[in-house]
Amino acid sequence: MTSLGAALGLLLSAAAPPPEPDLQAPAEDPRKVPAARSGGATTVYDTSHNAFGRALANMDPGRWTPMADGKRLFMKDWSRAPQAVAGPLSNAARCNGCHFKDGRGRPLAELGTEAPLLVRLSVPSRRVPGGVPEPTYGGQFNDRSIPGVPAEGALEVAYAEVPGTYPDGAGYVVRRPDVRLARLAYGKLSAHTQRSARISSPVFGLGLLEAVPEEDILALADPDDRDGDGVSGRPNRVVDARTGAARLGRFGWKANQPSVRQQAARAFSEDLGLTSPLYPERTCTAKQARCRAQAAPEGHVLDDAALDSVTLYLRVLAVPARRDVADPTVLRGQALFQQVGCATCHRPTLRTGDVADLPELSRQDLQPFTDLLLHDMGEGLADGRPDAEASGSEWRTPPLWGLGLLEAVNRQVRMLHDGRARTFEEAILWHGGEAAGAKERFTRLERGEREALVTFLRSL
Repeated sequence: MTSLGAALGLLLSAAAPPPEPDLQAPAEDPRKVPAARSGGATTVYDTSHNAFGRALANMDPGRWTPMADGKRLFMKDWSRAPQAVAGPLSNAARCNGCHFKDGRGRPLAELGTEAPLLVRLSVPSRRVPGGVPEPTYGGQFNDRSIPGVPAEGALEVAYAEVPGTYPDGAGYVVRRPDVRLARLAYGKLSAHTQRSARISSPVFGLGLLEAVPEEDILALADPDDRDGDGVSGRPNRVVDARTGAARLGRFGWKANQPSVRQQAARAFSEDLGLTSPLYPERTCTAKQARCRAQAAPEGHVLDDAALDSVTLYLRVLAVPARRDVADPTVLRGQALFQQVGCATCHRPTLRTGDVADLPELSRQDLQPFTDLLLHDMGEGLADGRPDAEASGSEWRTPPLWGLGLLEAVNRQVRMLHDGRARTFEEAILWHGGEAAGAKERFTRLERGEREALVTFLRSL
């Protein structure tokens, strides 16, 4: 094989359909088991390190080439000569530097992560819900830069271990992160700065979540807790960057983006420093003279066609099937998941509507375990930073599909918005606010029951 052929083969390998027979080779074909089909007919059957990078199982073969074009842009190193166009300030050089294998961020430097954490910045504003970018450092702290432009500084993360005890006497330890912005290159931050540390979210299944009708999501909201269950999910309303209209937020840790396209364009802008029709300005602030002095490429780095290509790639990334769905321990854990109240926010099922330009996504019965709504998670997880209509303690319910394959794909388990949780139990134990009751009921389970619930989560 020529070097060009080998490179192309490597590029497409993660997106190729699974070979026949399936990698799992189960005794019973999982395609015939509805409980395993997390993405309906789009579901793929792969438990390898490429499990998050497969195309929709029912995808029209005519989309393979445009999907591959989008994948190239997703994997492209924008800082590499001779046509280096990465912004003067950034957090990474390529999309998959953060979204490793199309999964979530891996906040351990020894695994080669480019951006172990991102830190969003803002200051309060009477005019703009959610605040405005911090005047010196902008809306996101950039710890990378091109030669001749100082990076904004460095991130330093320390963890404090917080021990606890279950009612049955078993001990546990959770970690509380302390994220510091060090070696500030452009002066002090505003005294009113609000900050929020984040790891990147997985990017598979986004097209399916975008295809859930808005009215179905809004029907799940209960902002006034009329049913009295202590859970009052509500939608985030955000600005459409193209039209300026208010739209339902679906993506991001606080549901601050309304579409896959806008989510991608915003990440290109803030994370890589690349301009596009949706975000045409570089992120240099008025106080970053050397950043602003750098000559910008003619036109947008990403034109509409390139943005369309990346958006298609993200929309057709499939969800992997569940495993061991008939296992008695998994079934017991699933019942306990419902019993303690986890499913009140982590809704097991949603259904997509009609999608004219991607009919493969249409009318699919999903098992994402999310309601895509905001919930107050209490002081322990609060970042104190509003985002659009989301408060400083509200977070979007993250989908749980693919959770059990995190270790296979990302080589580590890091959960919650800032990656503090190293185990499923630790993630549950950080829940507070509207989820405090469910967390309390979890802690009161017997050890075997807690383990069964976690076994269920590993099946997702």
